[in-house]
Amino acid sequence: MKHPKFKATVIIAGLVFGAAVIVIISCSTVERVMVPPPLIKGAEYVGMETCALCHEKPAKDFKHTGHARIQIPGEGLRVEGQGCEACHGAGSLHVEAGGGRSTFIVDPGRDPEACFQCHLETKALFRLQYNHPVIEGRMSCMDCHDPHGQDIFRPKGMFVARQNETCLQCHREQARPHVFEHEALREGCTMCHNPHGSINEKLLLERDNNLCLKCHAQLAAPGTVTIGDFSHTARVMQGTCWSAGCHTAVHGSDINAHLRY
Repeated sequence: MKHPKFKATVIIAGLVFGAAVIVIISCSTVERVMVPPPLIKGAEYVGMETCALCHEKPAKDFKHTGHARIQIPGEGLRVEGQGCEACHGAGSLHVEAGGGRSTFIVDPGRDPEACFQCHLETKALFRLQYNHPVIEGRMSCMDCHDPHGQDIFRPKGMFVARQNETCLQCHREQARPHVFEHEALREGCTMCHNPHGSINEKLLLERDNNLCLKCHAQLAAPGTVTIGDFSHTARVMQGTCWSAGCHTAVHGSDINAHLRY
């Protein structure tokens, strides 16, 4: 009779082995989740060179983006439709019609499904309780992103400035300059917010003090929280930093260095 510990060890080893097999199978079959380009009935692929004859600047800019670096091996529709037609669909009927917005072509600015075919996680975020209304049709991915532009691969320092500028188009009051600034804004709005969707109000990454304590907490002793050489141990129990009557001007203040109105 085998010892119970031996049986437990065998069971655990079996579970680990099974998990490893699942991971290996998932990695080796990753192409199964790659979706073919949008279908335009009766159209054939013409290639990026043909698209560039009319859309010279977008085609030129596109070559420098992360989207352009996606290479799909193998054969079939997914390979033929690389480049412009991966998002816009086969372009022969569009060319024959002499062009025209949304004429025999998919416009991601009007239909986010063209983006969601690859960005499945983002689509799921838009289904959360608090979200930007893209699925509802009141916004589009193009309001914040330029798929032909450079914001996909720009260095972080350059992109942060543009990121805040993107949010500023609608959220002008939150992003305007202040006498006493919240330095987190230098890191970008996404330091605190998930722009696609969240389970928390105002698209916050977290709903409690942990959002602030990730940057502002110092432990002076076990069980204590010190921020700015001032004990906050009792204060952090009163509510969030921004709703407990303390740091209400979270984006910046013109009158108080502690971000109060």
